[in-house]
Amino acid sequence: MQLFGLPRKNGEIMKMTKAGQKKVGKVMGEYKEGTLHSGKGGKVVKSRDQAIAIAMAEAAKKMGRMK
Repeated sequence: MQLFGLPRKNGEIMKMTKAGQKKVGKVMGEYKEGTLHSGKGGKVVKSRDQAIAIAMAEAAKKMGRMK
């Protein structure tokens, strides 16, 4: 698992800011507690891979790389 960069299609690693790292940590903490949901009012996430995908997407939004 990469907490310090988002994988890109061409194999490069996109650097993550402190804010992005903090967001990933928060989301993974929610996953560990069992309170991470797959959307607003969605089901509880049980898959670690899905939790990582959600964390990376939210971190990218936080860093302004995705809308």
